[in-house]
Amino acid sequence: SGESGAGKTESTKLLLQHIMNLCKGNSQLEQQILQVNPLLEAFGNAQTVMNDNSSRFGKYIQLHFQKNIVRGAKLSEYLLEKSRVVQQDTGERNFHIFYYMFAGLSLEEKQMYGLLDPSLYRYISGRFGTQDVAQRWKHKYQEVCNALDMVGFQEQEQVDMQAILAGVLSLGNVTFEPEESHGSVKVSEASRGWLKAAAVNMDVLSQLVFCVPCSPWSPSVSCCCSLCADARDSIAKVAYGRVFGWIVCKINELLAENVDPEVELREIGILDIFGFENFAVNRFEQLCINLANEQLQHFFNHHIFQLEQAAYKEEELPWETITFNNNEPILNLLLAKPLGLLSLLDEQSAFPQATDKMFVDKLNSSFKGNLHFQPGRGRVLGFSIIHYAGKVQYTAGGFLEKNRDTLPANVRGLFINSITPLLSFSLQDIAHRALTVLWLAGLLIFLCPRQHSLMVLMERMYSANPHFVRCIKPNSQKEPGVVDSQVVLLQLRYNGLLETIRIRRDGFSWRPSFEEFAER
Repeated sequence: SGESGAGKTESTKLLLQHIMNLCKGNSQLEQQILQVNPLLEAFGNAQTVMNDNSSRFGKYIQLHFQKNIVRGAKLSEYLLEKSRVVQQDTGERNFHIFYYMFAGLSLEEKQMYGLLDPSLYRYISGRFGTQDVAQRWKHKYQEVCNALDMVGFQEQEQVDMQAILAGVLSLGNVTFEPEESHGSVKVSEASRGWLKAAAVNMDVLSQLVFCVPCSPWSPSVSCCCSLCADARDSIAKVAYGRVFGWIVCKINELLAENVDPEVELREIGILDIFGFENFAVNRFEQLCINLANEQLQHFFNHHIFQLEQAAYKEEELPWETITFNNNEPILNLLLAKPLGLLSLLDEQSAFPQATDKMFVDKLNSSFKGNLHFQPGRGRVLGFSIIHYAGKVQYTAGGFLEKNRDTLPANVRGLFINSITPLLSFSLQDIAHRALTVLWLAGLLIFLCPRQHSLMVLMERMYSANPHFVRCIKPNSQKEPGVVDSQVVLLQLRYNGLLETIRIRRDGFSWRPSFEEFAER
């Protein structure tokens, strides 16, 4: 764990390399485990203002061992930041893969996928890079292609995948305008070419304009245009999420162990989670990420302070209790039922007429006087939460819509009836349900049917012997070789590492069993 940009993903890769080096077992499998990283980073990472290679999803890697030799692995992913596909803030980029494609595809391949100059596409905000950056992206694209081959994607599957990505970009340029004769909405004349380009790549899109009925509460044409734009963005997000999930499934097929089911395998699990974030503008996604970090901090406190000191007390050791910053009040603010922030959000999301302002008003009245909540100030609709890592101001616009995470019924039908195998999946597979929160002193997740059960994940974490790798960010400027002592000290304090050092120094950090002791 650690802040965004502190080095969690890089540490995970180093840890994997170290474990593989110690195994000295199936060299091909070990290399495959290491080689899936470029694929995951290309499709799941992006540049943010805090980190040029920020993980925009969480992953749990399970390594399965038999007699100290790795026999297989499984990857679980959760909470992919799909909203990044359709919107990025200033100084940020979309997922890496879009830029890699523009830099790595040949002219003929771009023509095949209908790709034009990257500056034309709204979903990547017209931002590209220098010649040096483009050359680096070209090299990264080749790494991705090699990884796709290694994982086992057939040539046609790779073509379909890139056609969908190209279609997503073209879809983002589709706009809508009033249909004067019928008082309805149509695809604007200026963007019909983009719709055609998108539909060539993604057959489900050609009927987009017919998908969204006008709201009975706001039946204006401008409202219908907005609803059509929302449906367009929903299709893009679901399509991208489907591609990412498909990659994870193929990786797991490749890495699955080929051993007798009755053979007992031991396991090392590595949880690499997105870091705590505090941007100039913080939205629903940052709240989800920061809540997950709050829960991990609680898990850390539980093991390092509560269980540790309880063991000393049970054995009647002379011990002066070490206090720590317990973040349970913050978790109660966010997760309590029926009056926690997320419960109130779910409640408001259930009403079609509810607005983000009504949600914020509800928060202001429910949490008046709460030490960890502050009402928003100024003209921007929002609120602030005093997290364990500091105060974060959230912009509330879009909270209800993102929490619903819904697709119009007609749009779901287009996916189901698609002739592209990757896009044609059952209704149950579409991530259209509201945010599902499971609380087992654990994490936050959009729980889709095919994803690894969070309950099982947390049970494993609690039943195992956890080790915590705390990543410390040396400075806030993304500069190498620079240590800002104040930045470092702040992290040491809010992570509870100063108290951890004390309990390790004054306590009993190494505890052999009686058998080990007697043998020595």
